[in-house]
Amino acid sequence: MARYGQQFKNKVVARLLPPESAKLSAVALEVGVSEATLERWLSNALAEPARERVWTAAARFDAVLTTASMDEAAKSAWCRSNGVYPQDLLHWRTAAQQSLATPGEAGPVRQSWQDRRRIQELERELRRKEKALAETAALLVLSKKLEAIFPRVGAE
Repeated sequence: MARYGQQFKNKVVARLLPPESAKLSAVALEVGVSEATLERWLSNALAEPARERVWTAAARFDAVLTTASMDEAAKSAWCRSNGVYPQDLLHWRTAAQQSLATPGEAGPVRQSWQDRRRIQELERELRRKEKALAETAALLVLSKKLEAIFPRVGAE
C-alpha cells in the first residue's frame, strides 16, 4: 500500500475543490491514485474548516482575477464565502504581479547561500585558470625569445 505525504494530498484535493473543480476520474488517472482514495481525501478535506484548505496556483490566480474589480465590501463577502483572508488575496496579487514583471522591474534578486557559494567557487576557479594562462603565455614568450637569442643548431 502506497503512502502519500500530506503536501501531495493537499495539492490533489485542492484540484478537486472549487474554483478548479476538476473531475475525480481525471485527477485519479493523472496522479495514479484510485478514485476511492481520492473520495476519502476529499471527504476529509471537506470536514476541515475552509481556511485550512490549500489553493493551487491556478485557483489563486483565478481568485485574484475574480476579486480585482470588486469593491471592499464585495471582496470581503467573497473572502468569507470562500474561506480566504483579504490579506491572502493581497499577497496572491503581489505574487502574480511580481511573476509577470520584467527582470528590470522585479527589483533585487536574493541569492541563496548555495548560489553564493557556487559563485565563489566558480570565481576562484576562474582566477586560478587566468593565472595558469598568464604563466603559460609568459613561458611561451620566454621560449620564443630564447630561440631568437640562441638558435637551435640542428634546426637549420
